[in-house]
Amino acid sequence: MTTSENELRKQRILDAAAALFVQYGYDKTTVSDIARRAGVSKGAIYLHFDSKDALLEALFLRETQRYTQKWGELLEADPDGGRIGPMYKNILIALMDSPFMSAIFSQDNRVFGTYLRKPDNIFQKMRSAQTEQPRYRFVMMMQEAGAIRPELDPAVVAHIMTMLSYSLIVIGDILEPRFIPPLEDVFDGIADMLDRALTPKDGGNPEAGKEVIRQLQAGGQQ
Repeated sequence: MTTSENELRKQRILDAAAALFVQYGYDKTTVSDIARRAGVSKGAIYLHFDSKDALLEALFLRETQRYTQKWGELLEADPDGGRIGPMYKNILIALMDSPFMSAIFSQDNRVFGTYLRKPDNIFQKMRSAQTEQPRYRFVMMMQEAGAIRPELDPAVVAHIMTMLSYSLIVIGDILEPRFIPPLEDVFDGIADMLDRALTPKDGGNPEAGKEVIRQLQAGGQQ
């Protein structure tokens, strides 16, 4: 089997695992289930991954990278993407586009189950590596670039943005669908509110805002 065929098989396995983990959860999904869904033998999975944990962690990394790439592309394609409102809207669109990425963000116990209680799981490693709230540096850089009002507390702004993202993911567990507006309208509403609350009165510097994201992506940050 060629390198490209090997990689295609690996991606097929990861695709199958993502679908099954979201549908049934990590605990109820077996390696045999994943092999069946991917159309490969169980042994073929172990050629790529040492264990189900290793497969999950590879999937975590792939989906995180895809998410970052997608919202970066959305931002670049959006003429207003350097303003905080449209920028955050594009982040939310990319986040909600992947059910598995949404589960990662909320550390969904239904999806990840007992994996979350394992010592040195990937979520714990990620938290241990963080020296500050993930969005704190982003808000600071946006303020320095003139894209967010400088007088606001960056820790508070970062926390509110994280709360909005988390709430968007879990709101379906709290409200009946008939009470939830169309997602596109919600995204537009959030973008409008953030723009009104956070953008400097002179309109800020949208191009400098885009450059902040480019710098963060180049440095491997979200």
